[in-house]
Amino acid sequence: MKKWLLIGLAVAALIVAPVGFFAIAPGKIERSQNRVAPVQLGVTPAAQSLHATLDVADMHADSLLWKRDLLERSDRGHVDLPRLIEGRYALQVFSSVTKSPKGQNYQSNGADSDTITGLVFANLQPVRTWSSLLERSLWHASKLRDFAERSGGKLRLIVKPADLDRLLADRQNGNPVVGGMLSIEGLQDIEGNIANLDVLHAAGFRMAGLAHFFDNDVAGSMHGVAKGGLTPLGREVVRRMEMLGMVVDIAHASHAAVADVLAMATRPLVSSHGGVQATCKANRNLTDEEIRGVAKTGGVIGIGYWNGAICSTSPRAVARAVSHVRDLVGIDHVGLGSDFDGATTTGFDASEVAGVTQALLNNGFSEADIRKVMGGNVLRVLRAGMAPP
Repeated sequence: MKKWLLIGLAVAALIVAPVGFFAIAPGKIERSQNRVAPVQLGVTPAAQSLHATLDVADMHADSLLWKRDLLERSDRGHVDLPRLIEGRYALQVFSSVTKSPKGQNYQSNGADSDTITGLVFANLQPVRTWSSLLERSLWHASKLRDFAERSGGKLRLIVKPADLDRLLADRQNGNPVVGGMLSIEGLQDIEGNIANLDVLHAAGFRMAGLAHFFDNDVAGSMHGVAKGGLTPLGREVVRRMEMLGMVVDIAHASHAAVADVLAMATRPLVSSHGGVQATCKANRNLTDEEIRGVAKTGGVIGIGYWNGAICSTSPRAVARAVSHVRDLVGIDHVGLGSDFDGATTTGFDASEVAGVTQALLNNGFSEADIRKVMGGNVLRVLRAGMAPP
């Protein structure tokens, strides 16, 4: 009954809304949510020369949420294919966001509201996505496949190690191709049914975060009310993900859930986007104990670019967080996790990520270590993680 009531209300809204609303509103909403407030990057010729040889890999962008053709360069948001090519990206992980609470904050959010539904209506998404979180993720997967098919080979969907190997070989031969991998921001989209995890895997998803900004039936969230650990379903989910070849992402998971995952993980984990409490004391950032736990699995921690992750929007702050992880557990366990297009304000967009290369150089990182941070570590872990054991 609730589903049909929601659909009825949506249909009524579509009937009475001015036609221009659907042409203008999605862009206005995104402009207000995904902003660039430029900071000084100071990229030197030496840094630019080094950056031009990199294979950049980023573990988290929410670009599929918005009504925008990612094949065209846009004057809004942070990511599109032309900007990825300009930024020397080899791989961008695109996340599926299916639900987000009203008044979203880092401290405490219930699961009884959702702002994504309104965006679904404004974007004129298919009716099947109006009331089903699973269908929202499947729609995001179809969007990325469509972008790849229309890109003339410049954007490739990555679902197995051989796809990534071929992509990197082609880049070595001078072909500026970019890989796109699908991820999930919060497994509320399996709708309480573990069989839907297989449905998502079949659709191309190769990574999933357990929770987003609220507790769900898989795991507690850092920003939830109870902030509990893994549920019995959540334990089944982690085991099944490892069997399928889906990378387990602990970003947004509660500290109790992170501890539960660390205790049972048999494959490398990631924290796809966030920061570290040692350089930015926020509840969504990882403690040193959690950093050590991820490293022990062979995993990697993605450092974000927004204020909630690094208490700044400058590349210098990214480099400080990277340096802390390196000093604590070694250079092999840290990479990039921008949260571009994730309702964030950053100091630069994907085309300007050479600013991070410059900041790492300024902090004394070697060329070999910069290659690992800017992409090598993420590519290694994701390549291994998407292959079934």
